[in-house]
Amino acid sequence: MQDGEADKDVLTDGEEEKAEEDNTNDDFDIRKAVEADAEYVNLEHFRIGDLKGFEYLTHVVELCLRNNSIKNTSGLQCLSGTLKNLDLYDNKLKKIENLDDLTKLEVLDLSFNLIRKMECIGSLTLLKKLYFVSNKISKIENLNSLTELTLLELGDNRVKHIENLESLKNLEELYLGKNKLSKIVNLNALVNIKILALQSNRITVMEGFETLINLEQLYISHNGIEVLQGLEKNVKLDTLDIAGNRIKRIENISHLKELQEFWANDNQLHEWKDLDVLAQCTKLETVYLERNPLQTQQVADYRRKVMLALPSVKQIDATMVKLS
Repeated sequence: MQDGEADKDVLTDGEEEKAEEDNTNDDFDIRKAVEADAEYVNLEHFRIGDLKGFEYLTHVVELCLRNNSIKNTSGLQCLSGTLKNLDLYDNKLKKIENLDDLTKLEVLDLSFNLIRKMECIGSLTLLKKLYFVSNKISKIENLNSLTELTLLELGDNRVKHIENLESLKNLEELYLGKNKLSKIVNLNALVNIKILALQSNRITVMEGFETLINLEQLYISHNGIEVLQGLEKNVKLDTLDIAGNRIKRIENISHLKELQEFWANDNQLHEWKDLDVLAQCTKLETVYLERNPLQTQQVADYRRKVMLALPSVKQIDATMVKLS
């Protein structure tokens, strides 16, 4: 969807709202579902609509409320003394509220809801993992106090800019795939990042990785990148995914001696001599090069030529190499 187009809500008019209401279990009673002293509670697919009566759970540490019809989290404040893991994946939440008191939370999953704004999470300073997959979030914000975060997942949202991550120095995994990003910026503080996912955005230039010296996995497939570059300092990379771009040459990666996985299918690679660059990555085990001119123009000899050029490789595309 182009920026100028109107955003479309999942909920339209009364019919869909009514269907949700009809699907809710109004008779749900937490006291009949679990024991009061349960520490690990799984209430997935119970068609729960509201959270009244949850003060009954006096010892709960992990609470799974996946795949319900919850629209408001009022009722969970009473669990502030014990709750460390809260999973609200796939509900009907439109905003974050009533979670401020859950200050012992270490894991919070709000994926697959209808949330538009990252708010009311500043008091959750012990959070280590925070998931917002497939919401309607357009801005990264209100993370300054979450300095213990090691994982932040914002895939499949509407984020246009990488920003407000300066305080997340302990972050090891950042997932920003399937957003509206056009530039890679403001990552300098993430010196401990190991996994960075930027696939399915609008990025045209590989840049901004200079300080990410601990980066091990980079996923930047399905963008508009034309040149493979900018990885001079990322010598710990073991996985590089550049599939589905417009890259014509394999270059600027011969120094990546830890590289094991190189996924470059669906590009414009056409020079067989470029495999000499990959050959210098002596730990390489898997390459994806299919649907490049390298493969489409020489289908019969393609696998044999890759095997000769890259003797360390154990898998070419989706097929294992047969050892003679």
